[in-house]
Amino acid sequence: MTERFLTVGSLLRNEELLKYKREIEKRDDIRYPFYNDFAGYKECEDTAVADVIEKQIAAGLPEITDGEYSKSLWHLDFVWGLSGVERYIKESGYFFEDKDCCGKFETRRDIGLRFVDRLSGKNHPFIDHFKRLKKLVNGRAIVKQCIPSPSHIYGDVLNFNFLENSYYKTNEAFEKDLIRSYEEFLDDFKNAGGEIIQFDDCLWEQFADGSENAQFDGEVRHDKNIALAEKYIAINNEVIAYAHDLGLKVYTHNCRGNYASRHFGAGTYDSIADLFLEKQNYDRFYLEWDDERAGSLNSLKAFEKNKDAEVVLGFLSSKTPGLDDEKRALELLEKASQIIDKDRLYLSHQCGFASCDNGNELSQDQQWAKIAQGQKIAQEFWGK
Repeated sequence: MTERFLTVGSLLRNEELLKYKREIEKRDDIRYPFYNDFAGYKECEDTAVADVIEKQIAAGLPEITDGEYSKSLWHLDFVWGLSGVERYIKESGYFFEDKDCCGKFETRRDIGLRFVDRLSGKNHPFIDHFKRLKKLVNGRAIVKQCIPSPSHIYGDVLNFNFLENSYYKTNEAFEKDLIRSYEEFLDDFKNAGGEIIQFDDCLWEQFADGSENAQFDGEVRHDKNIALAEKYIAINNEVIAYAHDLGLKVYTHNCRGNYASRHFGAGTYDSIADLFLEKQNYDRFYLEWDDERAGSLNSLKAFEKNKDAEVVLGFLSSKTPGLDDEKRALELLEKASQIIDKDRLYLSHQCGFASCDNGNELSQDQQWAKIAQGQKIAQEFWGK
């Protein structure tokens, strides 16, 4: 099986696990990882994780996760697991483009964050989740842990004004402790046998030409604040450098939103390539190119100055139930290989299949069929 097809990380949950996840969404009197609040939840998750690991190994995937079954939302569970944070049900969720692209689709609302004490990343529940993953895989595949990028959390907190009336009186104090918390987490991750950490990020597009940046309040804005973009990059690079000093590989996945087969981000990579593709020091970039929103492949030229980075091309869609256009994928792979050496490239879907626990609008059978198709396309393009 080719090693050139990769999955981003998340996979559809089974119905038994989703019963617990739906209850979590309604409650803000509970604390992550919620095992003590729901009888049988931990056992159900353990069983589901073991099953999805075996399915990934049986499918021949070279790098695997726990399907992100330990999460409710792709990014906030990590924050909920930091010391000093409380979650609550907010008056509104995020705002995505609805399927007809003419209206707004609101997500779940348990996205509120209160900072009640100094942040710390020590003894994070994700470390136990990673140990479970590593033990179950037992050397049969490469494992990676997915967490939100530090800059995404910094941006999310500022965009929602979560620091108002909080423990933190300045953005600078919050930024300093956020970075330190990531470093504490990475120390524990390394000590648990971690080798690959993936920072997922959805905020690059708020700086892109053509982006309306409406996901936080539903109001259209056209704010391209380059100084803030450079702040995001600096925050990420500081944590990446720390991870590299520990001997870790650091990947990133950029997404334009993935919630129930809907998206929020527009804007092309072309307009932000000189920032987020050229200046971030990741070892591997998972990028999203499943439709025209991402723009042309010319933005890949940014990696001429970022020569050590590998690029995973999200030419396939995790949002649709049907199989993808193989001819389109092969043509795009050929075009990309004219810009970047073929041996630096990989193929994937543009995102995971269940960034949030409700998942995209397709079945598990359709998910695995799409994964098998991705492997077939990769094998055709790269060979064995």
